[in-house]
Amino acid sequence: MDSDFSPVDHRSDYDFGFAFNDSNFSDRVLKIEIVADLPDAKPVGDGCSSITEWSRNRKRRREDINKDKAVEVVGQNKDEQVLNFNIPDTENNVACENQDEEAVVIAEGSPTDSQLDFNRRGDAAGPSSDSSWSMDCSTVLRVKSIYISSAILAAKSLFFHKLFLNGIKESEQRDVTVQIHASEEEALLDLLNFMYCNTLSATQATALLDVLLVADKFKVASCMRYCSRLLRNIPMTCESALLFLDIPSNILMAEAVQPLTDAAKHFLAVKYKEISKFQEEVLKLPLAGIEAVLSSDDLQAASEDTLYDLVLKWARTHYPNLEERKEVIAKRLVRLIRFPSMTCRKLKKVLNCNEFHPELASKVVLEALFFKAETSHRQRAIAADEPNAANRRFVERVYKYRPVKVVELELPHQQCVVYLDLKREECAQLFPSGRVYSQAFHLGGQGFFLSAHCNMDQQGTYHCFGLFLGMQEKGSVSFGVDYEFAARSKPTEEYVSKYKGNYTFTGGKAVGYRNLFGVHWQAFIEDDSNNFINGILHLRAELTIRQ
Repeated sequence: MDSDFSPVDHRSDYDFGFAFNDSNFSDRVLKIEIVADLPDAKPVGDGCSSITEWSRNRKRRREDINKDKAVEVVGQNKDEQVLNFNIPDTENNVACENQDEEAVVIAEGSPTDSQLDFNRRGDAAGPSSDSSWSMDCSTVLRVKSIYISSAILAAKSLFFHKLFLNGIKESEQRDVTVQIHASEEEALLDLLNFMYCNTLSATQATALLDVLLVADKFKVASCMRYCSRLLRNIPMTCESALLFLDIPSNILMAEAVQPLTDAAKHFLAVKYKEISKFQEEVLKLPLAGIEAVLSSDDLQAASEDTLYDLVLKWARTHYPNLEERKEVIAKRLVRLIRFPSMTCRKLKKVLNCNEFHPELASKVVLEALFFKAETSHRQRAIAADEPNAANRRFVERVYKYRPVKVVELELPHQQCVVYLDLKREECAQLFPSGRVYSQAFHLGGQGFFLSAHCNMDQQGTYHCFGLFLGMQEKGSVSFGVDYEFAARSKPTEEYVSKYKGNYTFTGGKAVGYRNLFGVHWQAFIEDDSNNFINGILHLRAELTIRQ
């Protein structure tokens, strides 16, 4: 267990705060060269009043740093040698990569007075031909000197461990210089203090984020986890959740902030659970946000068809270029769509959608159709299968319109057989007057649906389970249909006919039977009821067009 988060507080055992910046307990001097911030970047001392401002400021800095790095690479000496050190984090046993910013280190007192820098993979680089080179070629504003203990810093920081072990070998090299931007000064001082006494002075979210990123730069995994924990304890907002998901990702950072990003994903999934109420907001979310929302099993939507349409609308909004849109759908979004829960009509549209690569469209549609062809118990087994748990594509969400399995026949008559499965919990939630609707299915060019009700019997004396067949409203078309309702029951577990009828439908009308099983509600829903097989109510409706 990580000692920072242990229920037992061990921090007093490792509190070396008395030695911080004290020459009596130090063997080196750390000189911190503070250089001007990049254009538009605001120092922490001036404060960011909100998460939004911090994010905007951080984004500008990241873009400018990436531009500067492109220039720096061009200016390096062709004979420069990169030395790779594969040294584990002595405290956390985590090998890491820094893919965002890097710390610049100057080892003073060397015979050549050369500089050492840590490249983007956290390795030490060889001597540079330009001894005046700095992290952004800015003028040093001021220098702060702090007495440090090599042992303490090396135990906490992989950066300093590598530096002291490989970068400074001569005994006379006692001083180490690092360069940071002015906006990082307060965060670095807080980080150094943390390495001695395992606590931070920062309490605001923006300040903790600054410390977190500086801790990543200097590879102090324990501090990153500590910041992550404190940030999780601060009430989350949509802005902060999206910012946490946008934290630069690398091996060390991913391990340290995973609980924070998990909390951010959960917050967004809960906030947009009833997605139909927030459709405009969801369409404005960045890629990480839409991924967090659509990854949720608890998402409440009319159907997976509507979520598919939402994904396409989002992609068209954020990626107007067709080729870019195809790539982001293929690489990031397709795994979020649960094609097996879509209607066959919508799956046909997937095959003809030019925003999918043809091979990908064929793959997901065939997989969905094969899944639909499986028996109900086999479908549940596939959905629970461990290899499929990662993307959850076979797991049904909470749909307003329940998925159905449909078999269509053309001869000797136009006919369709519709299978609707309801969980016992879903049925229990219908009491005392609830309804649940199926997805639409089609016969003779007309759309139909099933609806299961908890209603009163014909005399209005007790509650019971009813099943109805309705035709979607579409003008004033009349349509004659013979129909039959059946349900599986114990002990044979075969489908048994419950009700037959015929009806001439007009748009928006429904017909059915108020008490399908001929018993009151409690007898229908009780644990030993013969109507539920392994907790599932299996219903079937057969529709035939009258000649």
